[in-house]
Amino acid sequence: MGDTISKWDLEDRLIDFAILIIDISESLPNTKAGNHLAGQIIRSGTSPALNYGEAQDAESNQDFIHKIKIILKELRETFVALKIIKKAELYKNEDKLKKTLKENDELIAIFVATVKTARSRKK
Repeated sequence: MGDTISKWDLEDRLIDFAILIIDISESLPNTKAGNHLAGQIIRSGTSPALNYGEAQDAESNQDFIHKIKIILKELRETFVALKIIKKAELYKNEDKLKKTLKENDELIAIFVATVKTARSRKK
């Protein structure tokens, strides 16, 4: 299959990413900031996996693009929240945080490319 990512591989990556996010959120300190950011990353970091199934069942190319853009918005929100967690030193496992940020960045790149491909199909 080469460099192409199958929809099942991508779904698994999104699920694995959601699990990384859950692990990080469960380890944040029980403070106002820790609880706020834990809630934020739980919502935005698990949403892409949940929304990906909806994108697969899109009713049109335009609907597909719209749903992928929602996934991108959630991934970007998660990325910024993870950077805040890192800079505020709220999470002690720096390796896991670095791995999660890298995966987050790669997923954003995949979905940016997906939108470009879908837009070119529209023309």
